[in-house]
Amino acid sequence: MRSLLARCVALSLVIVALLPVCQAISHQPVQSKPQVLAHYMAWYQAKPFSTAWGWHWTMNVFDPDKSTDGRRELASHYRPLIGPYDSVDPDVLEYHLLTMKLAGIDGVIVDWYGLSDLYDYPAIHKNTQRLMEAAERYGMKVAICYEDQTVPALIKAGRLEDGDRVNHVAKELRWLSENWFKSPSYVQLDGRPVLLSFGQSGLKDEEWTEALAQSGVKVSYISQHHRRTAAAGAFDWPVPSDPMGALTRFRTESKAWDHAIPVAFPRFVDIYEQAQVHASYGNLPDDGGKRFRQMVEHGLASGASILQLATWNDWGEGTQIEPSTEFGYRDLETVRTLIKTDVGAPVVTSEQMKLPLHLYQQRQQAEVSEKPRLDAIAKHLIEGDYSKAAEVLNKLESETQFIGVGN
Repeated sequence: MRSLLARCVALSLVIVALLPVCQAISHQPVQSKPQVLAHYMAWYQAKPFSTAWGWHWTMNVFDPDKSTDGRRELASHYRPLIGPYDSVDPDVLEYHLLTMKLAGIDGVIVDWYGLSDLYDYPAIHKNTQRLMEAAERYGMKVAICYEDQTVPALIKAGRLEDGDRVNHVAKELRWLSENWFKSPSYVQLDGRPVLLSFGQSGLKDEEWTEALAQSGVKVSYISQHHRRTAAAGAFDWPVPSDPMGALTRFRTESKAWDHAIPVAFPRFVDIYEQAQVHASYGNLPDDGGKRFRQMVEHGLASGASILQLATWNDWGEGTQIEPSTEFGYRDLETVRTLIKTDVGAPVVTSEQMKLPLHLYQQRQQAEVSEKPRLDAIAKHLIEGDYSKAAEVLNKLESETQFIGVGN
């Protein structure tokens, strides 16, 4: 009896001793992870899905129909693992969104050039609509980044009067509100749809304030680099000519804002000079993934509501984290290993992260009759049943002569 009593007393002393520690832990603020969104370009046009190669693969200099030593000519220093693709191809959208999903990325911030019929703006709009629909199917998020440069481009082309600058943007904001902002997949911040604007050469600061007010649309507006008067904050972006200076300025200035969206990018190696478009913006060579890892770590620990990965697929500027022949899945592995999996969510392995690639490859060679089986695999991936998806894919690959897809 005395022995039992002694043990009880000892146990109670241990519990009492641990109470301050437990209380200290319980009072620590819970750090929720930000939404991780990849900046997405929906501007690619490629054969054979389309009848011709689009400018972003050629820049009027490179010919993707030609190859040297098995390497296809493209307006990029790098090559997509699946080869050059068309942004409206549903198989590509599925591959992109499911690969992101398995890597732990929550969605995309897509470059949007508005509704006007100039250059490839209509194609980008159509592609963005398809992307929005695909995001809803695959359980991913979407936010719009409005390209500020469209306003002076439309004026220069004679499609917009200078005095209608504000009215034009307000009208496009109303269209967004009546359409994409209503999607359950659209990114929200402070209970409002998030709207980013790229660039400083379109509307002036006071014009953005006027356009937002005139539109009557309530958004969480985020400008680039510096917070505009009407913005809740700003998002960071690669500045290859002054990377550390720009990063330091952003981190310092953003302390006074309601919201800041930090950026993580692996490199910046554009091809503009070689394509004779204009001088290069500068060069930040790949450093084996160290820069990207450090920036992702900082972004996840920053307390920000959103972390932007720049970019998923800007192949012309070489900032892509989409799987490539040069880097494989390296940068996505960084994201996968750093992002904490939600409690109860399935843990994704390196091999499972490649399942969307295998699904894409099967779709490229499968007969129409196989579509229901392939759709079932996609459903397994959406629902997190990766083992079942792998099982069905392995069976399919054993039944068919595997034909790889590449550049």
